[in-house]
Amino acid sequence: MGKRSPSSSPLTPYPSRLKACVFRTPWGWMGLSETAEGIDAVVLPKTSRQAVLSALQAASAELLEGRTSSRLKEAQAQLIGYLAGTRRSFDLPLDLSRGTSFQQKVWRTLRDISYGRLRSYQWVALRVGGRQYARAVGNAVGANPVPIVIPCHRIVAQDASLGGFSGGLPTKRKLLTLEGTLDGLRLEGP
Repeated sequence: MGKRSPSSSPLTPYPSRLKACVFRTPWGWMGLSETAEGIDAVVLPKTSRQAVLSALQAASAELLEGRTSSRLKEAQAQLIGYLAGTRRSFDLPLDLSRGTSFQQKVWRTLRDISYGRLRSYQWVALRVGGRQYARAVGNAVGANPVPIVIPCHRIVAQDASLGGFSGGLPTKRKLLTLEGTLDGLRLEGP
């Protein structure tokens, strides 16, 4: 299992993906896609619409220009509310079928971490099978297809340093600042 870097490759197209939308937030351009089962991808804020389209690989989904499905509209509203600091949790149907059973187990565990709380990779590992799974947990966290909704940004290293983040450390810092938890961490680097 390879670790996703901040400049990770675009999402792999899946024939089940039905619709996608791209929208502007105060944090930058974001994107969402859905299948018949639920939201299957969230693209974290990027500087351009084109960067989001590339990450979504919109050719594999019907891009809804100027209109959107009710589910995508609701997901968009919830994300914008979260980024504005008026929403603390998400109530959306998700399609996590692209993940392995282990990844799905990790993602379910992440969903239980409350707004404003931080947990370590080791904490997650202990809940999904044991301390020896910390590295595999890190890989599963990095493969999370719906960041923010599944709060992988709330996972930090055991020594209270930031750890990694598929959306880049500046975005992780911004999300943790929004939730009021950044001050409690040992920060290093840019």
